[in-house]
Amino acid sequence: MAVPEMSVTPYWELTFDADGDVDTGQRDRLLAGVGERGVADLVVFAHGWNSDRSGATGLYSRFFEPFPALAPNARLGYVGVLWPSMRFSDEPIPDFKPVPALVPGRPALDKNTRHALSEVFPGRAVVVEQLARLLEQRPDEGGSLEEFGRLVRLLVEVEPEGAQNAFTADTVAAGVPEGTPGMLCGDTATVCADFAAALAEVGTSGVPTGAAVTPPQAWDGAHELLRQATYFAMKRRAGTVGERGLGRLLGQLARTSPDVRVHLVGHSFGARLVSFALRGLPEGVRSVKSVTLLQAAFSHYAFAARLPHDDRASGVLNGQQKRIDGPLVCCHSTHDSALGTIYPLASRMAGDARTVLGLSVNSLLGRKWGALGYGGVQAVKGTRSFKLADALKVRLPATGCVNIDASAVVRRGGAPSGAHSDICHRELARVVLAAGRIA
Repeated sequence: MAVPEMSVTPYWELTFDADGDVDTGQRDRLLAGVGERGVADLVVFAHGWNSDRSGATGLYSRFFEPFPALAPNARLGYVGVLWPSMRFSDEPIPDFKPVPALVPGRPALDKNTRHALSEVFPGRAVVVEQLARLLEQRPDEGGSLEEFGRLVRLLVEVEPEGAQNAFTADTVAAGVPEGTPGMLCGDTATVCADFAAALAEVGTSGVPTGAAVTPPQAWDGAHELLRQATYFAMKRRAGTVGERGLGRLLGQLARTSPDVRVHLVGHSFGARLVSFALRGLPEGVRSVKSVTLLQAAFSHYAFAARLPHDDRASGVLNGQQKRIDGPLVCCHSTHDSALGTIYPLASRMAGDARTVLGLSVNSLLGRKWGALGYGGVQAVKGTRSFKLADALKVRLPATGCVNIDASAVVRRGGAPSGAHSDICHRELARVVLAAGRIA
């Protein structure tokens, strides 16, 4: 697919590898370019699970398009962050046609998804092909699901001493980060059955009462286990790239262009990336003037000093919002079924083997493991909350956490996660400008 033409200028790209190392040529062009072009406000956007440069650049072009008209007198510059993430080809996102399942009703791995998995997990092409074969054949023997689980773990594991191991947690209890989610260490058949039931709940939410519904099978959830394990790996990688990569680079930019005001924007796991970049800022750097999180796919307690269900624990980003010389704005939507139903199930802690159905942010599991992009920032003192229409009429708080319910625009359908990627709206562009006090 050709790379879309960017809708705004000046625009720079920053490409990071899985360990947070940046393309030095791109870095140097950005550091020199912001001064040469007279940029006053630099908007830096990090994508979620786009599989290639074309998908990410297309997202950036669509999202940035309204900015020049909304702020005609601002001296804006734009940055698109590219990092080794991916999406499954059947993931519904606006303006991209999903690839249908090889067998209707039986999710499998098409060629594009197999290629993407091999690209983001180098050296594991054989594992990917074995997983694809099991998903297609769905063997009956009892050990097949356990073998599938073993292969999933093998696919997403990292070196024990590797940098990425330090970036898996969303919460910390008594100085000890949270463990690996239950989906990667529990009984595979049980986990797959849980996913299958949750997917069936999402898929039948609009089915008339009394209509015939096929009971979910454990293999129906195996594809979702692989998807969510991949997302867990991307979540871990997003933290690495944010703190070790983008955060350090922003420190360099603050030295070379101290008057440039930086505005971070992140979608899904890209929201995690820009949030962890705050931890990577060198001491004393105050160049980040706003952070806007769009459908953020990590814990709604990540910024909390204490967790409501455990006063010995805190969010892994506790207090990091204070590194911003402005507000942290979290846009969320109740239409995001991926974050409202599947995310809490995938985020179960190791050892929690309960089967949980009827999940929602109002359930025990939803409250404990809910996502920022579904219900906003939780348990942070002083957080202000607005409906989107109201937020666009008032002056947003100058500091602290701000929740904006964007359900009015982030609502496009498509099971299970069409609304999750429905973020290219003029109203959300206005939120970014308002958060950064960009005239």
